[in-house]
Amino acid sequence: MKIVVVDYGSGNLRSAAKALERVSDAPVSVTADPDAVRRADYLVVPGQGAFADCLSGVKAIDGLYDAITDFALNQAKPYLGICVGMQLMATRGLEHGVHDGFGWIPGDIAPIKPSDPSLKIPQMGWNTLQETGASHPVLDGLAGEDVYFVHSYAFETAQADHQLMITDYAGDVTAVVGRDNVIGTQFHPEKSQTMGLKLLSQFLTWKP
Repeated sequence: MKIVVVDYGSGNLRSAAKALERVSDAPVSVTADPDAVRRADYLVVPGQGAFADCLSGVKAIDGLYDAITDFALNQAKPYLGICVGMQLMATRGLEHGVHDGFGWIPGDIAPIKPSDPSLKIPQMGWNTLQETGASHPVLDGLAGEDVYFVHSYAFETAQADHQLMITDYAGDVTAVVGRDNVIGTQFHPEKSQTMGLKLLSQFLTWKP
């Protein structure tokens, strides 16, 4: 089994790789090589920072965007996006202008607007997951558990069935999106201790 973490210049790659190594005996490669991305069995795209910067980072590496698209859409193999890696699946990002995303899951990445003005932005820290739709094998046993978030923007899905989990931050905030063979978490599994490792382990056994 080949597990690939995509390196496009964003942070947090090594911690994501180390977390994957903890839950699998298979080797984990951190690479920007488009051929390695295409040959992967499981692909993880982390990300932190601004939407446009992460998108530019992917597109700046010759062939990488096409390889990610081929992996997820043509080969239809399991894809996990983490934080901005999840947000990139949206139609558009609305951070510092309007930027086209991958367009895999309809919706916008928009600022969090909690109804309680005393709550700080970014949302930073542990918060509880709530299931919103049908159960998902990657998310089994995570409802009601706390995971670690750091973000100022969130996924506003255009279709309700693509929003798999939410968290409450003086209003519903998307925590997990997914469809078919792609899934993404707004929170950081690699920083979420036992529950994060549980999610990663279940991702690596997922057969969509």
